[in-house]
Amino acid sequence: MSRILVTGGGGFLGSWLCEKLLERGNEVICVDNFYTGSKRNIYHLLSDPRFELIRHDVTFPLYVEVDEIYNLACPASPIHYQKNPAQTVKTCVHGAINMLGLAKRTGAKILQSSTSEVYGDPDVHPQVEEYWGNVNPIGIRSCYDEGKRCAETLFNCYRMETGMPVKIVRIFNTYGPRMHPNDGRVVSNFILQALRGEDITIYGDGSQTRSFCYRDDLVEGMIRMMATPNEVTGPINIGNPGEFTIRELADMVIRLTNSKSRLIEMPLPADDPRQRRPDITKAKKILNWEPVTPLEDGLKKTIEYFDRLLAEDPEFCKR
Repeated sequence: MSRILVTGGGGFLGSWLCEKLLERGNEVICVDNFYTGSKRNIYHLLSDPRFELIRHDVTFPLYVEVDEIYNLACPASPIHYQKNPAQTVKTCVHGAINMLGLAKRTGAKILQSSTSEVYGDPDVHPQVEEYWGNVNPIGIRSCYDEGKRCAETLFNCYRMETGMPVKIVRIFNTYGPRMHPNDGRVVSNFILQALRGEDITIYGDGSQTRSFCYRDDLVEGMIRMMATPNEVTGPINIGNPGEFTIRELADMVIRLTNSKSRLIEMPLPADDPRQRRPDITKAKKILNWEPVTPLEDGLKKTIEYFDRLLAEDPEFCKR
């Protein structure tokens, strides 16, 4: 049994990670300031004596004793991280510094949840870990893109200077139950619009591509990365190499919800990537990992979640 800290543990991915770590017999400390996370995501875990919740902002130091740290704390959707861009950068950078300091003091393994956004609008397709990216450093998305890139730099600096066991995974588009209904992400947007019978908004002509990884597969990849020997640092791409256009995703959601929604095109946001697809060769080789959930199966589970959420708490879906 390990004592594991999960920052951002009240969020979409963080809450599932907490749950899986508890299922495997560990003690879990969940840290979240609930800027985008929700207590509803971890409420069912509060009765477990091996689970502890701390309301805390990672831009300030934290003093606990742990064996492993998963650093997930940061708004991850454009609508949230662009709302307070300076704070997003602080969360990425100061949060990384504080968690690395904690790991150094306690001797803990530490994993950084980086992002495919470090590749920007890529000129290399699919994206391999060696690709340096094509990022606008002063664009509307730069607070997140460059914040995560700097966090990766910090993790690598600590590894080079101290030999600390650090891990970096680059997460590609992930979806599933517990997504925030108003996070502005394409999957949650499309599902809620379809369930309400509203027009489905596509930005651009819908020809841009994304690769969608179901939450169970993603969490399994992170846990496997943490379990690797100390000399394995990464970064390693964690995502689904299946590539779909945004229009294909919208059509699939309409079909699965039996909705009569129409597709409406809107102007493409600034710096929106034209394509996303991870090369997961390293994940297959090093982690013996690849996603197993087909997009249609994962969407069905996500649609069931949002359908139930709309019925049980429609006000939460409006916030």
